[in-house]
Amino acid sequence: MSIPVCERSIGKTTLNEEVCMYQQRTVFRGRKLLSLWLKRILFNSVLLMCVPTAIFAQEEIDRRLPIWWFGGAIGGNLNFYGGTTQMLNAGLTTPSAFHKGFGAGFYLAGLVEYRPNPTWGGMLQVGYDDRRGAFDDVPCPCPPAMSSLWTTISYISIEPSIRFAPFKDGFYVFAGPRIAFNWAPNFTASSTADEKEFIYTQGGVAGTKGELSNMNGTVFSGQIGAGYDVALVSQNGKNQVNLSPFISYQPYFGQEPRSVESWAVSTLRLGLAIKFGSGSMIPPGEYVPPVVEREVEFSVQAPKAVPVKRRVKETFPLRNYVFFEEGSAEIPYRYELLTKEQAANFKEEQLQEVQPKIMVGRSGRQMGVYYNILNIIGDRMKRNPGTTISLSGASKQGAEHGKARAETIKKYLVDVFGIEGSRITTEGREKPRLPSEVPGATKELSLLRAGDRRVDIESTSPEMMMQVGRVPMLKPVQIVAVVEDPLDGHVLFNVIGAKEALSSWSLEITDAQGNIQRFGPSTRERETIPGNAILGVRAQGDYKVVMLGQTKSGKFVRKESTVHLVRREDPLKEAVRFSILFDFDQSKSIASYENFLSDVVTPLIPDNGIVIIHGYSDIIGDDVYNDNLSEERVADARAIIERAASSKGKRGITYATFGFGEDVQYAPFDNFFPEGRFYNRTVIIDIVPD
Repeated sequence: MSIPVCERSIGKTTLNEEVCMYQQRTVFRGRKLLSLWLKRILFNSVLLMCVPTAIFAQEEIDRRLPIWWFGGAIGGNLNFYGGTTQMLNAGLTTPSAFHKGFGAGFYLAGLVEYRPNPTWGGMLQVGYDDRRGAFDDVPCPCPPAMSSLWTTISYISIEPSIRFAPFKDGFYVFAGPRIAFNWAPNFTASSTADEKEFIYTQGGVAGTKGELSNMNGTVFSGQIGAGYDVALVSQNGKNQVNLSPFISYQPYFGQEPRSVESWAVSTLRLGLAIKFGSGSMIPPGEYVPPVVEREVEFSVQAPKAVPVKRRVKETFPLRNYVFFEEGSAEIPYRYELLTKEQAANFKEEQLQEVQPKIMVGRSGRQMGVYYNILNIIGDRMKRNPGTTISLSGASKQGAEHGKARAETIKKYLVDVFGIEGSRITTEGREKPRLPSEVPGATKELSLLRAGDRRVDIESTSPEMMMQVGRVPMLKPVQIVAVVEDPLDGHVLFNVIGAKEALSSWSLEITDAQGNIQRFGPSTRERETIPGNAILGVRAQGDYKVVMLGQTKSGKFVRKESTVHLVRREDPLKEAVRFSILFDFDQSKSIASYENFLSDVVTPLIPDNGIVIIHGYSDIIGDDVYNDNLSEERVADARAIIERAASSKGKRGITYATFGFGEDVQYAPFDNFFPEGRFYNRTVIIDIVPD
């Protein structure tokens, strides 16, 4: 899969560029997100503040899953014609050859599946397979006009496949051969079962109807596809019903309808299958306990009240880096560049209401601020004539090319904002002072090196910088926004031990009227769902929550709880957010931020307030290591804040902590560009009033 390259217009972004940027980000995310997207449908990526509710029951169900499944499939074939067709039968050869075409046909089949275990199995579908289509019109020698050709070929298709479920859940892939027998439902006494109809029109004259000759009675080819089994009934019962959307592709090789010429058909099939299976209870005496499977603990935590909106005041840190494309010394298109006239009226405060170029993901607003970093620097230097900065450019092409990158930024500040050139020093390096690519690194080098193609902005002027952690950083920017469906209105579902004991788990949430909402599957130990999504149009409600988990040995675990939700319509209360950023080579310890957490963050926590601490990492490195890293940073941050809050006499504070690692479903920023990856190396602290 290739990533599109976008052209850039200096000082502005065109609609085509925005579309191209969106395509770039979509392609990259697709690579990392595909399995998670298919595996974790319907879960939202957030955190929350909560009040625990009791667990009412838990039970392990000893039964065998269905091994045999029976049902049917219905779908549509998108048929793509290629090759050449001209001699339709012994009595008709067209003046011009037909080459390409397209058509949509119907697919209807019976099916059977064999699933001896959660991973491997077999599939068989047998049914009616319509490969009809129309060739693209071609010129004919009659007075200027076109000829058309329509075919109605169809088959009885037998499709055995191997089924593989890599995550032991609903997602599966399949591949196998296809054996098809030509189908001729309208044959006459003079026709045979291997003939098919066509309609040929020349120059707009009434169509000629006939039967194609030299049709292959049997066609041998192959297919590959993927599907997802969605349970329509509780997975706890003996009888199971799955509804399974699927997609498959059958390439052209082997799919030549005729034994003459070179006409071939490729087909993309979109379909829906329904499958019925019946499991069995394990007879007494046959039960074999699972091999050292850890018991899971299930609990639900819900907010005291679900707010409709939340006003959030965020202290957004500024990464003092500008990243460049490989081999280029031009400022990338994604950074906001102004004209002289625009710069004359620019004020940093305007960014509190910024509307970014591209609203992609949850953090479009914040990245819109970051992409104004050069304008923020220019505005601060204009307001404070005594300030100076140094620009250190890095490039693997050498120090000279690195300095050229720094000079590009200097030129922008001088030409557009009118900053005296003597206030800006530049230098070039092969690597930045804090490089991402370290000696001995062998994995994910392209991502590491992208993080080193940058210009570092540094200053000794207090009007520009502030000390946060080990090194000075640019002073943050204040962002104020009204957030729909705020984080503290989400319900948290804890399945502690799920990583070790379960292959997956899902939720059934039932209201007082018996309406069921289903969420999942998931493999994490914590998931969140917006309280407003559960409530719907209701102002409040009582819900029964059932967690259905499948153990790694194929058994099922069922646990229950209840939750009461109330929507709050009272006036907005303002939450406060802080972010702590880490560089790639920094220690796991968060102790270097102790003064900031103790002296800046903790004083803003009110008595009986809520503190939500959530940590993340970028996608570079081992995912287990990144999970542990984010959890350790979060735990350390909580310990520092708790000590500081105790010493200041604060009371009744409730804490909620989450470490999400590199999980792209939860990541606060996109991982496509290096700046997004750098911002994902973070711990975020939300302070919410009670």
